[in-house]
Amino acid sequence: MSQSVTSTNAATGTSGTGSTSSSQSALSSLTDNYQTFLQMLLTQLQNQDPTSPMDSGQFTTELVQFAGVEQQINTNSNLTQLIQLTQDDATIASTSLVGKQVDVTSTQLALQGGTAEIAFAPSSAEPVAITVSNASGQSLYSTTVNAAAGSNTWTWNGQTAYGTTAPDGAYTVTAQAVAADGSTSAVPFSVVGTVTGVTTGSGTVTVNLGSLAVNMSNVTSVAN
Repeated sequence: MSQSVTSTNAATGTSGTGSTSSSQSALSSLTDNYQTFLQMLLTQLQNQDPTSPMDSGQFTTELVQFAGVEQQINTNSNLTQLIQLTQDDATIASTSLVGKQVDVTSTQLALQGGTAEIAFAPSSAEPVAITVSNASGQSLYSTTVNAAAGSNTWTWNGQTAYGTTAPDGAYTVTAQAVAADGSTSAVPFSVVGTVTGVTTGSGTVTVNLGSLAVNMSNVTSVAN
């Protein structure tokens, strides 16, 4: 992988706490009802007719149900806290990627500091047609490279077929192997870039390569 421009502006976020607040509210409400139920049960037991004792089976059933629901809410609250802690740990670990060069699985490449790179590994030596397009699907640049069998890299300097220079950003890229008869087939590739920030939200960790944002699970390798 060629070295890309390094950026050290880390962007971090925090996930919402709505689930925790909801669980705490539900537990508080249930606790109040639970205490009221116990007081009612105790009052009825104290004032029942000794010659005709009340059937406590229904109260016992309700007591068990209250206890079961309370336990479930407590469990959900604990799981929410555990998930939050796990996400926080993942975010902290991911911030160590900032400034490092990574390979990611993406259909877009990241033009950073006027440089973008993809890596691909065809099984045999063959021509590979590479096309870069903008967000509107307009082709900005295309070329055909004679790829060797195994590891290959291709770098784009942002120059377009129209004699202009594309600004830094995320651009769609395709790689197609070209057979002798002119037919084409997709060539798997990874996008190479420098991590400029890490964000969290909705239970996911997102890695930013300039304007390109990918899920942390799409990171396939990190350069030493």
